[in-house]
Amino acid sequence: MSRWPATKAPRVLAALLRIGWTIKRQSGSHRTLQRLGWPDFVFAFHDGDEIGPRMLARIAKHTGLSADDL
Repeated sequence: MSRWPATKAPRVLAALLRIGWTIKRQSGSHRTLQRLGWPDFVFAFHDGDEIGPRMLARIAKHTGLSADDL
């Protein structure tokens, strides 16, 4: 079983905001997030989207998100 559960996009975005990411700008469903010491990250998911385990692992690699943060 994967370490990452499939999760809805708003829950992932909320977790990113809790660990220190902020929304720098938004254009439609594309939100550019910023955090000191990290390169900007584009979160491009609609609110109704479900993000699967493989994509969550990729997001975690670029943002420092952990499964416990969800």
